[in-house]
Order: sequence, then structure tokens, then C-alpha cells
Amino acid sequence: MNPTVARLTLRGLLGRRRGALLLVAPVLLLIVSAIAGRSDGDAHGLTVKILGQLDLGTLVPILGLVIGTGVIATEIDDGSIVYLLAKPLPRWKIITTKLAVAIGTTWVFAAVPTLLAGLLLYGTRDGVALGYTVAVLVAGAAYSALFLLLGVVTRHAVVAGLAYALVWESLIGNFVQGARTLSVQQWGRAVAEAVAGDAAVGADVSLGAAVPLLLVVTVGASVLASVKLAGLTLAAEE
Repeated sequence: MNPTVARLTLRGLLGRRRGALLLVAPVLLLIVSAIAGRSDGDAHGLTVKILGQLDLGTLVPILGLVIGTGVIATEIDDGSIVYLLAKPLPRWKIITTKLAVAIGTTWVFAAVPTLLAGLLLYGTRDGVALGYTVAVLVAGAAYSALFLLLGVVTRHAVVAGLAYALVWESLIGNFVQGARTLSVQQWGRAVAEAVAGDAAVGADVSLGAAVPLLLVVTVGASVLASVKLAGLTLAAEE
């Protein structure tokens, strides 16, 4: 990591209105969890719906999209990335630094609230809160890398990210069984199931498939983003 790049990235990510926007999702999750935790309904069923569908299925991808694209797409759009590329820094170090900032920010705004929400809803029973927290950690890292790559390769990163997260994962994934194999959300569920157990969390992808796919997406997206960023440098020099 490069400390200067990390500091500037974090300042740009949390500055202005974006920092306040990032608080919306965790605050909403905690409010819903606090209200649901006081109800007399099926505590386990409520926890799975809120942490599995609302949190892991909707809020985490949206946070990952806002953060993953926010660490670099804005700089590319307004042209300020040229000043960074003019520095004698390896392009892969720029990407890994921005990815580290994106993952760390996603964990703060997604994983910590997930753990608190799980404790409010179900306590420490069956390891459900811990399972979903670990799922958000690994899924958040994959989303950050994937959306960072989109921020480098296209000016329509937000649209492409929403198409994947909401259309592919949430819509198509609910009706087409095979589509769930290529779903970061389902990979996260597989990890949650491994931590909490089959009876506590359900997943449609095995852990043996989920872990390699998570690694391939996270590492592969970082490498491709580094290659693409190097291409942007050559284009600027020409």
C-alpha cells in the first residue's frame, strides 16, 4: 500500500455527501433489526430474512458498488487520475491501495453493522450472527474488487454494477438455479453456512466451489484493473 494514495482515496471517498450516504444502509439495517428484535415472531426466520435477504442480498452489494466505484471511477471521470498516474508509482500498487481502502471501508460500514444486527435479532445462538458477519466480510471484499474493476473499464460502472447486483443476483438468481453459481451473494451464504451450520443458514453453492470463486474474482479483478490502468497511462502519454 501507498500511504499517500490511501489517505487521498479515503478523503475523497468519505468527503462531501458520500460519507453521509454510506451511513444510510447500516443505520437502516440496525433500525429494522432493533424493531424486529422486539417482535414475537420466529426469531430465526426473521434473522435469516433480514441478514440474508436485506443485508447480504441488497445492502452489501449497494455499499460495495458505491465504495468500489467511488475509490477510482470519479477520478477517471473528472480526469484527476492523470495527476496520480504521473507519479512514479507502479500501477498495481495504486490498484491494491485503492482496493484495500475499499475493502476496509466496506467492512466498517457493512460487516460491523451486520454483527450488531445479528446480535440484536438472535444473540449468539447457533453462530448465525457470526456466520453472516463472515459472509459479509468475504462478499464485501469480492464486491469491492469487482466494482473497482468496473470503475476502471467503463464510465457506466454504476449502471453495470446495479445490473449485476440487482438484476443478475436478486432477480435472475431467484428464478434460475444455475445463475446462483455465479453469484457473490451465494458464495457468501456458503461461507455463512460453513460457520453457522446447515440448519441455521441455507446456501445453494457448496463451500468447495464458493471459496475458489471468491478468490478468483477478488484476485482476478485486481489484476485486470491493474492492466487496464496501465493502458490508461499509455493512452495519456500518447
